[in-house]
Amino acid sequence: MIRLKTFFILIITFGVFQKVIAQRPVEIGKNDPEHIFTYDELSLLEDSSGRMTFDMVRQKDKAGSFKANTIYYPKNIKHHSAYWYKVKINFSSEITSKQSLFEFYDQTTGDIIAFLPDAKGNYEQVNRGADKEFTKRLYHHKNLEFLIPEHPKGTYIYYFRIKSAGEVNVIIVYRTVERFINYALAEYITYGFFYGMILVFSLHNLLMFFATGLKQYLFYVLYMLSVGIYEMSVDGIAFQFIWPGAPVWNQYAYGIALYGVSIFALLFTRTLLHLKQYNLRLYRFINITIIIRTVYFIFCFTFKREWFVYKFWEFIPLSIAFLAGIMVWMQGFKPARFFVIGYTFLFAGAIMKLITVLGFATQLPGAVGHYSMTMGFVLEMTLLSFSIGDQVRLFRTEKDTASKWALHQMNLNMELQGSINQRLEDQVAERTRELVAQARHIEEQANEIARMNLLLENDNVQLKTDIEKMTEARMEATDLSFEEFSQKYPDREHCYQLLADLKWKNGFECKRCAYTHYSEGRRPFSRRCNKCAYEESPMQDTIFENNRIPINKAFYIVYILFATKGKISSYKIAEQLDIRQGTCWTYAIRINAIIEQQKPALGRNKNSRWIDLILKAGN
Repeated sequence: MIRLKTFFILIITFGVFQKVIAQRPVEIGKNDPEHIFTYDELSLLEDSSGRMTFDMVRQKDKAGSFKANTIYYPKNIKHHSAYWYKVKINFSSEITSKQSLFEFYDQTTGDIIAFLPDAKGNYEQVNRGADKEFTKRLYHHKNLEFLIPEHPKGTYIYYFRIKSAGEVNVIIVYRTVERFINYALAEYITYGFFYGMILVFSLHNLLMFFATGLKQYLFYVLYMLSVGIYEMSVDGIAFQFIWPGAPVWNQYAYGIALYGVSIFALLFTRTLLHLKQYNLRLYRFINITIIIRTVYFIFCFTFKREWFVYKFWEFIPLSIAFLAGIMVWMQGFKPARFFVIGYTFLFAGAIMKLITVLGFATQLPGAVGHYSMTMGFVLEMTLLSFSIGDQVRLFRTEKDTASKWALHQMNLNMELQGSINQRLEDQVAERTRELVAQARHIEEQANEIARMNLLLENDNVQLKTDIEKMTEARMEATDLSFEEFSQKYPDREHCYQLLADLKWKNGFECKRCAYTHYSEGRRPFSRRCNKCAYEESPMQDTIFENNRIPINKAFYIVYILFATKGKISSYKIAEQLDIRQGTCWTYAIRINAIIEQQKPALGRNKNSRWIDLILKAGN
């Protein structure tokens, strides 16, 4: 009795359990042009290996391995796995050929294989996806469609294998072809308006950038174009019209566009709100955010392409821009009000899109939830354009106010100038008379000063002459130190000047051709013959020819040897001139030999000088 009771309990429990997990068929009648499958009308099977065949899946289905879907919008949570979805439809009328289809909304789905039963129960395999060239699609449409084969009324099971590198939403829709055409036309018209607005706004602001040179116009244009490319990438328009033959771009384009949205939004915010002027800390924080976002983008693009799917990261830079607008508005920058309102609409659209994806907005019309982000972008673009225009208007108002104030001040200045002109003229006339008298007095003083300067100049000339005579006399009377001697011959120029004056005191005569006209040579104080171009140095044919020590020191050695009659030692000369003793000894021997050679001639002339030694040695 107990065993029989237990058996009945198990039978009832199994029947209830089977009823719970059994997939509910969807009823579709002849007058039903469209049906969007809800989460409880789908069941799924995860293939972690990605290698299961359709027959293996059928066996798994018979064994009850398919699980009821519990997510409002099913997703491929594990990107390396393949997901099998099953829908069960009870058609109350016959399905004719090419009159109905399945459509998948998420255009970024990489690969979808549909297994569609025909009237005989055989399954046809059809392959679609964003990883394949656009031209291979059934219809040249942004979404992915599968035609339902012809079969009589009854209940049929359809299988779909989905695998994608990025996260996608699995939204399956049944439509008649007539409904699909009407829906697609209306959708493309809507997209045309949206992208047309982006182009019009971009062109207008680009022209404003060229006209004004304000960077915010350029950043605004780049921001809008990034938004447009992102929207085109995720809704399939770009794949259809821009790169239909390069499906690989579907894996990169939306990530690149999102990077552009974040970066140009921050640059636009930084420039429009003048953060460097109003909030320097926020300005630096935005710069750091730009650097971090760029590093993340490069890492994703180079190493982790699948990380592009994490779109929620973009809320961080956009939230920073929103916060910056609020703070600057509170500080009194009026153009920030349209900026804040625009970002408010954008965030409202993003929140509505999020709650729709999570399944919390089931009461909203599907188009409102699905396109809420797009509508938020439209309103934001419009208000950001107003913000730029409002800034220009405020600047123009400030400029007009400044111009009016300047004009008012100019009028006041003219009135003041007119009132004081007469008084100034009287004062100028009086002052002119005073200046004329002062000028006459100054002229008399200037004449007196000029006379005194002339007398002083004559005295200075006489004094200089007396000093030179005195120095010359001292040189002849006694032996001077090198420091005292250097006052008269301090450098090479003075020495060369003396040599040139002594050598050519009777005029120049070329040693080659005896021509008497010359020009300045390439070396200091040298003379070049104008006839044969022979150049002669002032040291040539003198005692200083081929001299190896500084000329002023060589002068002193000749002077001191002449003055002391050769009795000074080479050690003392070396000590005074800071020259090696051996060099001074060699030089002294040569000079003493010349002195000894010229001694008879020098003895007859009691007024002979050391420079006479140079001339006689040269001759």
